[in-house]
Amino acid sequence: AGYYGDGLNAIIVFAACFLPDSSRTDYNYVMENLFLYVISTLELMVAEDYMIVYLNGATPRRRMPGLGWMKKCYQMIDRRLRKNLKSFIIVHPSWFIRTILAVTRPFISSKFSSKIQYVNTLAELREMIPMEYVHIPDSIVKKKSTEKKCLLIFFLVSRTSCLSNDPEMASVEQE
Repeated sequence: AGYYGDGLNAIIVFAACFLPDSSRTDYNYVMENLFLYVISTLELMVAEDYMIVYLNGATPRRRMPGLGWMKKCYQMIDRRLRKNLKSFIIVHPSWFIRTILAVTRPFISSKFSSKIQYVNTLAELREMIPMEYVHIPDSIVKKKSTEKKCLLIFFLVSRTSCLSNDPEMASVEQE
């Protein structure tokens, strides 16, 4: 997705919404080969420090990688790649992702755990990294926009219904 800092420090963007559906008959094969492809690409691209941006938004549960797969990936990553990873940013973390990381925290190194950062909005991400070369899939942008509209509508509807249940406000509404 680009580079940051004074050196040529790579930014790797990983969009979970593009992962294969777990209902595929060849799911394990596809995920294993996908991981090997990502690792071989990282080894070619990463000479110095790098960061991974994991886009979790707009990802249905059936497309999220399982705990076993993530554990295997962590164990297979070369020490140099683990050491050079400066930040693992999770954008739009779900409760599932937060739970998995909380449960696995005792089993992963404290150095790696300290590199994990949660980012709730794309605006927060823009404050952390240069976004010129970061491609955010339309499904993530649209989903977050839709969620904001739904929250606003929910707030307005609930506020209106609360006001209409108030006897003092009922008389004001009738006037």
